[in-house]
Amino acid sequence: MFPIGLEGWEKAGKPSAPGATLGEEEGVLGFTMKDIEGKDVKLAEFKGKVVLIVNVASKCGLTPQYKDLEELYAENSEKGLVVLGFPANEFGGQEPGTEKEIRDFCEKTYRVTFPMFSKIVVKGDGMHPLYSYLTGEKTNAGFSGDIKWNFTKFLVSREGKVVARFEPKVKVTEEGPLKAIQAELEKK
Repeated sequence: MFPIGLEGWEKAGKPSAPGATLGEEEGVLGFTMKDIEGKDVKLAEFKGKVVLIVNVASKCGLTPQYKDLEELYAENSEKGLVVLGFPANEFGGQEPGTEKEIRDFCEKTYRVTFPMFSKIVVKGDGMHPLYSYLTGEKTNAGFSGDIKWNFTKFLVSREGKVVARFEPKVKVTEEGPLKAIQAELEKK
């Protein structure tokens, strides 16, 4: 067990308070997040799917990766892949917009259909517990460490365990990520 510590966020339908715990067996799937419309989404809804978690930004040199992420999602969603986009503004203020502005930009510019979430903090003061989990040595050994920039990607197994991490400049169209994603999709 490890601490979550951010009051007001929910885990499995129950409010968590500072010092609340999340069972390690739940992994990423134990969190409840706000989608870009402000509705609660239990990540447990994605159990049985291969999940790619990405911190995104609309005004970054890497923003064109939205195109590749959307194509990957469209081509593999029926096989069980879901991409989850988490807007963040920690790197050069490259995600300054509101949720509506972010949603409109993604829909109009890249025709994004994969699930997008409300803006969160992925590094430093106020870091969201999901990203504390993803970057923590105790909770995610082997894939831990600070988020270096927008478009860091975490590949999560059908059981909710992180199985790979890809740094910002690594595109999902490259051999390494494609092989890792396909390998996870082949597991049933």
